[in-house]
Amino acid sequence: MTTPTQTTAPKASFIALLPLFLFLALFIGAGVYFQSQGVDFAFYQLPSVVAILPAIILAIVISKEKLNQSIETFIGGIGHSNIIAMCLIYLLAGAFASVAKATGGVDATVALGLSLVPSNLLLPGFFVIAAFIATAMGTSMGTIAAVAPIALGVAEEAHIDLALMAGAVISGALFGDNLSIISDTTIAATRTQGCEMKDKFRENLIFAIPASLITLVVFTLVGQGQADVAPQEIDFLKVVPYLTILVLAVAGLNVFVVLTVGILLAGITGFATLDYGLIQFGKDIYTGFSNMQEIFILSMLVGGLAALMQQQGGLAFVSKQIEKLIVRFSSAKGEASTRASELGMAGIVALTNTCVANNTVSIVVSGDIAKDLAEKHEVTPKRAASILDIFSCIIQGLIPYGAQALLIASTFGISPLQAVTHAWYCMILAVVAIAIVVLRKRH
Repeated sequence: MTTPTQTTAPKASFIALLPLFLFLALFIGAGVYFQSQGVDFAFYQLPSVVAILPAIILAIVISKEKLNQSIETFIGGIGHSNIIAMCLIYLLAGAFASVAKATGGVDATVALGLSLVPSNLLLPGFFVIAAFIATAMGTSMGTIAAVAPIALGVAEEAHIDLALMAGAVISGALFGDNLSIISDTTIAATRTQGCEMKDKFRENLIFAIPASLITLVVFTLVGQGQADVAPQEIDFLKVVPYLTILVLAVAGLNVFVVLTVGILLAGITGFATLDYGLIQFGKDIYTGFSNMQEIFILSMLVGGLAALMQQQGGLAFVSKQIEKLIVRFSSAKGEASTRASELGMAGIVALTNTCVANNTVSIVVSGDIAKDLAEKHEVTPKRAASILDIFSCIIQGLIPYGAQALLIASTFGISPLQAVTHAWYCMILAVVAIAIVVLRKRH
């Protein structure tokens, strides 16, 4: 996300970070206020795209450039190829999710999952169902919205503790959000670090597979209750678009082609199985575009703000402070320095996500700093992207004011805190990820 016109490294400046602090203060302050008033989805009452506007104005005001030059820098950040590519992928991912849902793909996938779950393994079963759907859809929120009502009914029938079932669904949803090729977090991480999605996917598996297996064991051991789930009508044809994009993406096909194929297949499925016409197909594609509006606009504005902060030395200041910590905790060169820089990336994206309660935004905000650290300390782009995605998703699944916790808590009629305290995959992934970063050989 560096501006192409920049030729000299800016002088490190703490003042240049003030716009970012203003953005966080407005966003978090509004969330805390509305939460104190008992408003639902308190941290989403002030749209992030509005909260960032005063920060952009402040960044332009404190800039040492002339007004026109500052605006040019801002526009250059918005128009950077990484930002534009990211936004286009958001649109296609939103269109696929919308068309697939409208044509019955989500319902068919849930039904398929329920048909495969033994009645005495409902908790691990719903973890797997949510994980598969989230990996295919690329959205934890969409997964929770689709799976949670079914999971609630099953939990009540089987007398399973609602917080346990909520934790299983959140865990699976965050597994898929982190791993999915078409997740907005994956898009942001790979574009900011400059790596291929398939490479980041394979790198993520090193962390996700052991964590998910441990999670399955835990949910199996604490599983309680049993219910005979009514047979669901399964339409395998409607599951095909999801399976296709997974296979094509892992095979390394260009993500724009993968998503376009997915949209077309989902539409063809609707034509073949439903009273679904071209006009409705077009409307659903547009609905998908509209669903991505906030993250689309925010990514562009964050890109512009990051360019201003970079030009003024703000990102250089953060990078310098992390460098000091790396030197302090890693007197040796080579692997020790690489390990310390990876932990530094994990720390900054986790802290940012704790503040903004949005894993994609935290990756976009932290992306430039992480890339600079990766280049200086020989961390591969796929590794840096994987760490950013993993630790942002860990925090997203554990903060009670995150959208995932708020949505499932409202569906289940429990507190968000109850839900996140049983999101064991996120906790286990944190331990596994830190252990792998510390212990894994680089060469």
